[in-house]
Amino acid sequence: MNDRPEEFPRAMASLLAQQGIELDVVVVGNGCTPDQVPPGVRTVALPENVGIPEGRNVGAQEVKGDYLFFFDNDAHLPDADALARLAAELRQDAGLAYVQPRISDPGTGVTLRRWVPRLRAADPSRPGIVTVMAEGVVMVRRDAFDAAGGWPGHFFLFHEGIDLAWRLWDQGLAGRYLPDIVVHHPATNPARHARFYRLNARNRVWLARRNLPYPLALLHLATFVVLTLWRFRNRSALKASLDGFREGLRGGHGERAPMSWKTAARLTRAGRPPII
Repeated sequence: MNDRPEEFPRAMASLLAQQGIELDVVVVGNGCTPDQVPPGVRTVALPENVGIPEGRNVGAQEVKGDYLFFFDNDAHLPDADALARLAAELRQDAGLAYVQPRISDPGTGVTLRRWVPRLRAADPSRPGIVTVMAEGVVMVRRDAFDAAGGWPGHFFLFHEGIDLAWRLWDQGLAGRYLPDIVVHHPATNPARHARFYRLNARNRVWLARRNLPYPLALLHLATFVVLTLWRFRNRSALKASLDGFREGLRGGHGERAPMSWKTAARLTRAGRPPII
């Protein structure tokens, strides 16, 4: 969106410096014509801001390759072999749909809890199979991404990574967290977005309605409501969340393709039942 004049050139430089892998790079301008784009890198200029997940979908349609790497423009790759190592994991294990590196703040080295794609996130250095993903820095197998239908573009922002991960798992595949491969990203607060609470709640409802068998959807949403009421002390935040919850119940969730009960059992065995 041309709003990161320092971070974006650094991100692109670190991407184009990657070794041991063939790159096809496209920059998507979400409601703008991208500035500061290096020579030889293709761009797509969208006339309006269609949201982060749909912007990623547009980019995915424009590139070729066996693997898709989605890369937020305020992140950067400190090591030149990061992408080659991620791709090697996917090549070596046909049961993996996606791999995620460890994300850390470049100044403090801190890995935020929300960046660790599992419930028990106290130790961000522990690798393993995971059932969700941090959307902004992740590599996905191209054929699995296409079969899953891509990101839920109408979500605009928040929870699109859970939606995609569940649909990848429903293909019989899995995800893996690789903390030895590090990507730098500033530790920002998602609540800085004015629509955070409303979209967070609305998309949680949409997530359940799109992907879960009805009994699990009810449990998932009941859990979400209880946690929301328990966590929030700010009345305006609580009101925005409840407004978003009601908006999600009114519809707009898109295609419903509930996961199989076998997939729900696999997710549970992997450490995160789809009601949390």
